[in-house]
Amino acid sequence: MSGLNKGVGRVEVTLKWDPAPAGAPAHDLDLVAGVFAADDPHGTPVHLVHFGSRSPDGTITLHRDSRTGQGFGYDEAMTLELDRLDARYARVVVGVAIQQGGGRLTFGDIANTGIRVREGYDDLLTHDFADVPGARSATVVEFTRDEANGWSYRSITRGFDADPQTFGTLLGSAVS
Repeated sequence: MSGLNKGVGRVEVTLKWDPAPAGAPAHDLDLVAGVFAADDPHGTPVHLVHFGSRSPDGTITLHRDSRTGQGFGYDEAMTLELDRLDARYARVVVGVAIQQGGGRLTFGDIANTGIRVREGYDDLLTHDFADVPGARSATVVEFTRDEANGWSYRSITRGFDADPQTFGTLLGSAVS
């Protein structure tokens, strides 16, 4: 990078939610990150990172996965080392998908959902999905590379009526 501005470097995205009521199927929410090429920033993700996967270069990893939401605080955690991403990648979008194995679930059906994006000890963004109660998946944050300033971020909360498989194909769609 040629400028003195560093932009966003290494961030952690964490997700929380309350477990399903007794006797109900488990609530399983998943963090998903799509990495997009500079020449196709709104197309098909070059890498899709989710449970059981990581980016091939190791710059984006999901290092805590929950299938129930049980536990204290945040249940899932993903680290994005944006400052290490190859220059051919210019956009990363992070979202959340709700597994649909126990029947149709939306964010409005799940209590105390929340996502937090932090760099070090600084919270960059928090969100509770209250604005997308009918969605089964949602984008939350977009990171973009600027040659002069490094990586920047913005909130891009958009709900989708899409299961996890389909959500992976919608993750990069253009947002105004």
